[in-house]
Amino acid sequence: MTALPPRTGGAGTGAVPDLRFGFGTNGFANHRLDDALAVIADLGYDGVALTLDHAHLDPYAPHLATRTAALARRLERLGLTAVVETGARYLLDPWQKHEPTLLSDDGRHRRLDFLRRAVAVGAGLGAQAVSFWAGVRPAAVDPQTAWDRLVDGCAEAVAAAERSGVVLGFEPEPGMLVEDLDGYRQLAAALGDPAAFGLTLDIGHCRCLEPHPVADCVRLAGDRLVNVQIDDMRRGTHEHLEFGTGEIDFPPVLAALDEVGYRGLVAVELPRHSHDAPGVARRSLDFLRSSCKAS
Repeated sequence: MTALPPRTGGAGTGAVPDLRFGFGTNGFANHRLDDALAVIADLGYDGVALTLDHAHLDPYAPHLATRTAALARRLERLGLTAVVETGARYLLDPWQKHEPTLLSDDGRHRRLDFLRRAVAVGAGLGAQAVSFWAGVRPAAVDPQTAWDRLVDGCAEAVAAAERSGVVLGFEPEPGMLVEDLDGYRQLAAALGDPAAFGLTLDIGHCRCLEPHPVADCVRLAGDRLVNVQIDDMRRGTHEHLEFGTGEIDFPPVLAALDEVGYRGLVAVELPRHSHDAPGVARRSLDFLRSSCKAS
């Protein structure tokens, strides 16, 4: 598994949190990938959350391994580390967003094939984690069948990750079959709690639906955390917002990440903000750095 870089700060010491910030390429949908990476690096980010998509390292275009190797060299030159994200909207089906999933009646093999390709990309990039989610349960699929399909699909993804030395980060997603931390724990237990099956925690989702304060969600995630997405959000509404426009108090959240010893990327997740990507990315990093100082 890819080792996370060492921390230089001290958890629980009262020092300014020593966190590493990234930005998601799904917030740069109108940029060429190379241009997006240059902007992200020039602004001072430490890494990038790379959403595999038709415009950004298409996993179905020819010569994937060669293109991945070239991207790895580019990231190294820019000083960026990477997380691989698999939430592209219409990559597998041009008619249905995020379909098929591991729960679908038809096409589950396409989702699994995509996850295997993502794992290969993650291995080629030396990525911190490969992130994925369950999907929405189709109305025609009963809950037990959906759960069994999810467990089976995740087991296959874990096997692929273990063969490649890659860590998976499973993301609870509002409205999906597994949408909260309790659901993640149940799924991990059903899989036998493999080391390769880590947790992707979206900070905004914690405010949206978790019963605990956001900083406590970070503490509950603890050493299962392998990937963190960060955005603002309001209670009960799954809408990714720029920092300061939702309800989250960020300094305690960033302090909690430091407290639990999280050393990976904390990547801004604003997939609907590509119209002002450089400006949003600049404001986001300024906000996060200021919040660290205030924590």
